[in-house]
Amino acid sequence: MKKINLENRYNLIDALRGFSLINMAAFHFLYDIFMVYGLDQRWAFLPAVIAWERFICISFIMISGVSLHFSKHAYRRGIIINLCGFLITAVTFFVMPEQAVWFGVLNLIGCSMMICNALRPYLDRFNPCLGAGLSLLCFAVFYGVPERYIGFFNFRLITVPDFFYKFKYLAFIGFPDSGFRSSDYFPIITWIFVYMMGYFLWRIIKACKKDGVFRQRVYVLDFLGRHSLPIYLLHQPLLIGICFLIFGYI
Repeated sequence: MKKINLENRYNLIDALRGFSLINMAAFHFLYDIFMVYGLDQRWAFLPAVIAWERFICISFIMISGVSLHFSKHAYRRGIIINLCGFLITAVTFFVMPEQAVWFGVLNLIGCSMMICNALRPYLDRFNPCLGAGLSLLCFAVFYGVPERYIGFFNFRLITVPDFFYKFKYLAFIGFPDSGFRSSDYFPIITWIFVYMMGYFLWRIIKACKKDGVFRQRVYVLDFLGRHSLPIYLLHQPLLIGICFLIFGYI
């Protein structure tokens, strides 16, 4: 096994990823308790919970965008992450079909990694501040595409024609048909712009010569961040197992 040189590594990025992972695990645990086991079906729709969920998603995806700068095998890594996403889809479909995950966050990150790596020669031509600003604007404008509108976040301006939502297999892009259901859904057309924000953010940090700050370690958190993929794959089965011991079979 290759030894990681922690002195030359941007450990704080790992720590931030680890912090995001803990947040995600805590959210999923509460989701399992309140939504899967039905203790309070209103929980996921509380404003504070919605804000927490958005914070977790945006931070996790942005950190992945930052990390593209350090990936030497982005295409291979993207394929592996996508395969892990498909594994989650298969397991949830057969074990908990009502909570099946179709094109979840791992598939989004895997696809974004490969797409943005292919676009890097073009992305690197942008002023990073302009690139980050345009990415944020695109995220806001296309945020409602899965809900059939274009606007500015939740503000609706233009209704997207129903034609785009008649094809079952376009859900991964951002055009889910009326029968599409997923407990974890991150379409490309919306969320890839968050990934791009992360990519441009690191260029801004480098341009400001603040990257040295990210050499410092935050013990435990940076360890979790360096092993985020296996932890992500294992945390939900573990949490479901804990819930099973507490509440019994669903």
